[in-house]
Amino acid sequence: MSSEAQSLAVKRAEVEFHNFASLGEPERAARVYAEENERRGAVIRKHLDFVQPLTPFLEIGSNAGHTSYLLANEFGADGYALDISADSLRYGVALMDRWGLTRAPVRVAGDALHLPFADESLNSVLAFQMLSQFMNIEAVFQEVKRVLKPGGVFIFAEEPLRRLLSLRLYRCPYYEQMKPWERRLFDWGILGFFVQDVIGAHQEESFGIRQNHRMNLRHWHDLVTKHFSDYRYEIFVPQRGFAERAVKKLAVALDPHGSEWRAARLLGGTLAALCRKAGKLDEGAAPFEPARFEGLLRCPDCGASLARGADEGLRCAACGYAAALEGGVYNLLNSRDKKELYPGDRADLIDMSLPGHTERLGEGWHELEGVFGNRYRWIGDQATARLENVRGDAAPTLRVRGFAPEGQGPFRILIQANGTAVGDFRVDRPGLFVLEPRLPAGEAYEIAIRVTPVWEPPGDRRRLSVNLSLLRLV
Repeated sequence: MSSEAQSLAVKRAEVEFHNFASLGEPERAARVYAEENERRGAVIRKHLDFVQPLTPFLEIGSNAGHTSYLLANEFGADGYALDISADSLRYGVALMDRWGLTRAPVRVAGDALHLPFADESLNSVLAFQMLSQFMNIEAVFQEVKRVLKPGGVFIFAEEPLRRLLSLRLYRCPYYEQMKPWERRLFDWGILGFFVQDVIGAHQEESFGIRQNHRMNLRHWHDLVTKHFSDYRYEIFVPQRGFAERAVKKLAVALDPHGSEWRAARLLGGTLAALCRKAGKLDEGAAPFEPARFEGLLRCPDCGASLARGADEGLRCAACGYAAALEGGVYNLLNSRDKKELYPGDRADLIDMSLPGHTERLGEGWHELEGVFGNRYRWIGDQATARLENVRGDAAPTLRVRGFAPEGQGPFRILIQANGTAVGDFRVDRPGLFVLEPRLPAGEAYEIAIRVTPVWEPPGDRRRLSVNLSLLRLV
């Protein structure tokens, strides 16, 4: 079942996207994280009688772990922040400095479909804006149930509700990347009647993250009642501009109970749910000891317990699996996924954040810029690089990750491999982009990337087009 829920390609895209989201635009990220914590904190405070005790908690899909820091500092809870991106979790240190925080969760890179935690070990599990990234959401529910104690609570929020009133014509980006006419329709509350899925889905989808926007309120309710014995809901229906406000007002007036359920069916929105697992918490159980956090963890390869050594690293005595403490984060992905998602400095990869990438660069690259975890190089009208097919794939795909500046496009990007054209792409929106041309069979590839138009920044003699942060054979 878990193999149907999320592919390795999607996991790879999530690692890269979370790195960019937390490290690529740190000022914007910190602002967004603060806004998310305000919303999420309000839901938890409103239902604190239902969710206590939170400790020990686990937040899955935590990104930089910002909501876990909220739990640790405002609510005094102890627990774990888990995300598939180890680099985004490391960014939490910057948030602690920025927000003046004193307490932190244990940070673990891991997979929500294979949680590295013992059965019935946690009082609460939280998930925000992440369940819709799984084609089989029930697989995540089952894994959450496994690690929750009887009587424990699963809190998920900001999950999209499928909208009935939409022509579903196309996927639309976030407001910052919208074209002027899209922003006008958005402000009037009309754009949502035309877009497919939810506004903003374009960015994640174009990056390779598949999203599941098939769930309406009835689907969510059926899933919750199948796996949990008690629940509470909070529904948030959009009312952007006069059009959505009018439809929402009418739908609430026509609802026999005066609730927002009918409005949510018509306009979509998001759902927050607090779900209790059957059974009763053992009030006599020994309290969680943060200093011995490893006691709740289990080996991601064989499921045995993990021990912590003098070097703070974790090791499995049963199979020898080991995870060092790297930048405050334990990478507890299973060995296969860890090797693929965190390959290190390898000949089939040019990651500008790794020092060895310079050996595989050719001509046309400007100096290295950016911050740890999200470094990049600008190019002009052409740049070259070399990659080796170390895994021997018959016909690999070239993954190119880049960023298009605002006000300079649209850009045309031509890609050649060993002198043969393999891709002709148009990037007509600013922001992050991913291109994936299929390559012919070969042992090594001389990659040439040509871009038009080029532009000159004020006070800078360089001729630039876009910047690139990663080239990889996948």
